[in-house]
Amino acid sequence: MPTPSLTALPIRRLTVRDLTACADLSEDRGWPREEHKWGLLLSAGKGYGIDDPDGGLVTACVVTEYGPYSEPDLGTIGMVLVAERHARQGIGRRLMHHILSVMGTTPLTLHATPYGRPLYEELGFKVTGRAEMLLGHFTPGGPAPTTSTRAATAEDLAAILRLDEEVLGTDRTHLITRLPAFADQFRVAEENGRIIGYAAAWPNMRTHVVGPLIARDTDTAQALLTSLAAGTDRPLRTDIDVRHEELRAWAKERGLASVSFNSVMTYGIPELPGDWSRRFAPLTVAAL
Repeated sequence: MPTPSLTALPIRRLTVRDLTACADLSEDRGWPREEHKWGLLLSAGKGYGIDDPDGGLVTACVVTEYGPYSEPDLGTIGMVLVAERHARQGIGRRLMHHILSVMGTTPLTLHATPYGRPLYEELGFKVTGRAEMLLGHFTPGGPAPTTSTRAATAEDLAAILRLDEEVLGTDRTHLITRLPAFADQFRVAEENGRIIGYAAAWPNMRTHVVGPLIARDTDTAQALLTSLAAGTDRPLRTDIDVRHEELRAWAKERGLASVSFNSVMTYGIPELPGDWSRRFAPLTVAAL
């Protein structure tokens, strides 16, 4: 059980002003600081945390909501962290109970590590899928993808938003409109003047994370991934839905190695909305 002092500490909303404290908490747990990602999540989502009387944060997480602003139809929980000195005292469970209370009847989803999964199962989350994290330097080879890609422009945004909502089954305007400033590359795939996929590569420490990756089919996903790889000399990282076996095998043939598997879990819905066959990778496992 947590000490009485920790039990009494209030849970408060975090903002971008807490970015450094959140990054410090990541570092405390042996994660990369990921300040760029924290900045996106704290501005597009809602952070929650507990202040440590001795400085810094006891715990933190971010909830990103989708759909109508006043009545979200889906929420993603990410970046759930507890400071090492306060670990194994029930603090993470207390924070999650608070989130479930705040979100009410809104369905929720998250990516769980093997370490975190038992807590989420205890809270009522169900495993509905898996994602494989791949990392490495991309080496071109084999037949070139047949789908053409190009840099996205401001004129593409309306079409991208329509495609994204169709594939995800919810409105992510507040996230997708941040991509041009957040990502180092933002590209679309098109056929006969129609956008059939899009992807971004954003900086995360020494890597570029590929996400989101939305594509009509595997060939389109390969074309987008190939074009993003050509624009960076950093290792690529992406988290691919395990059902996309062909893309995962192709990426491994080109130098990306398996790092880990996360469980995709949902609460209040049997599975994620939308069309999984065109949803290859999330923007980040901490969001959607």
